[in-house]
Amino acid sequence: MTQHANPHHQNQDQQYQDSPDIERRNLLKITGAGIAVMSIGSSLPSSALAQTQSQPNNEWDKTFAKSDKVDHRKVTFNNRYGITLVADLYLPKDRADKSPAIALSGPYGAVKEQVSGLYAQTMAEQGFVALAFDPSYTGESGGEPRHVSSPDINTEDFSAAVDCLGLLPEVDRDRIGIIGICGWGGMALNAAAVDTRIKAVVASTMYDMSRVMAKGYNDSTTKEQRQQGLEQLNQQRWLDAEQGKPASGPVSLELQGGEPQFVVEYADYYKSKARGFHPRAINSNSAWTVTNPLSFMNMPLLSYISDIAPRPILLVHGEKAHSRYFSETAYAEASEPKELMIIEGANHTDLYDQVDIIPFDKMTGFFRQHL
Repeated sequence: MTQHANPHHQNQDQQYQDSPDIERRNLLKITGAGIAVMSIGSSLPSSALAQTQSQPNNEWDKTFAKSDKVDHRKVTFNNRYGITLVADLYLPKDRADKSPAIALSGPYGAVKEQVSGLYAQTMAEQGFVALAFDPSYTGESGGEPRHVSSPDINTEDFSAAVDCLGLLPEVDRDRIGIIGICGWGGMALNAAAVDTRIKAVVASTMYDMSRVMAKGYNDSTTKEQRQQGLEQLNQQRWLDAEQGKPASGPVSLELQGGEPQFVVEYADYYKSKARGFHPRAINSNSAWTVTNPLSFMNMPLLSYISDIAPRPILLVHGEKAHSRYFSETAYAEASEPKELMIIEGANHTDLYDQVDIIPFDKMTGFFRQHL
């Protein structure tokens, strides 16, 4: 079923209107949204950007306030490819001996100190053990080179997080769900399709990264444009091979003027120290590698979304989000039980940190019912 919710929030931004010219021009700019088929000439050497893996510590360095209802500690675990992932574990102070648990990640180009951590801490306040992790090659997690992503490895990251949760003495391993946000919403759905240990999945303000990289926004990329993009990316491979390391794109979300409203909204979150800036986040302070889109361009993430059934899916999206069509398509292709919740007046990034808009009560009820 599809629901519409009014969070009593009036968004003044106009809904993004489709424009092939704007979409194509900004395909080259929006590295923070992970879209880019970037021109070779715009790339920077990897050393020009902050790409060093940080040493994990337990200091509170989040973009949100620490809750007094939750215990927090840093944990590490390995995925199936031997990459060490770093995560923040949030434990409700008032909890059962064996609690239900949720693994979380996203958005695409963010770190666990931002959106996924806020979601995790909030769900822990509701009684769930919650694990917000940095995906492979990003944040405090391992993997070289830095700042690349993979539809396979990043799907595996979710399953590795389930491994981690299931080994904790505080967790009932038969009651584990996942939440994926933005680009990691697609990864979460892909993980749930293959990992039957995941009993319920929420995708919030979801992006299908394979679809947008292969086809552009609103599937507007022509066959000729796709071929041109592949030619550029593979020419970049020669340059990377000659240099012995991958080049990075321009620093994410450095606005020059003329960007569409949704790009301005991304920058408002990721670049604002009062809101979501974090020095380890690719979208705040760095860039993906130039060739990062390659593995997504012919590996569709949601091919088996119908296989998640009979385990339930909850899709949450903003009414005014430019990305809303990703959730609507996923909902149409998924099998029952499924639900699509549209948040009235909300744009894409409102569901990053606007706690009066994010339907945490709905998510709590969903997981209490199904875990």
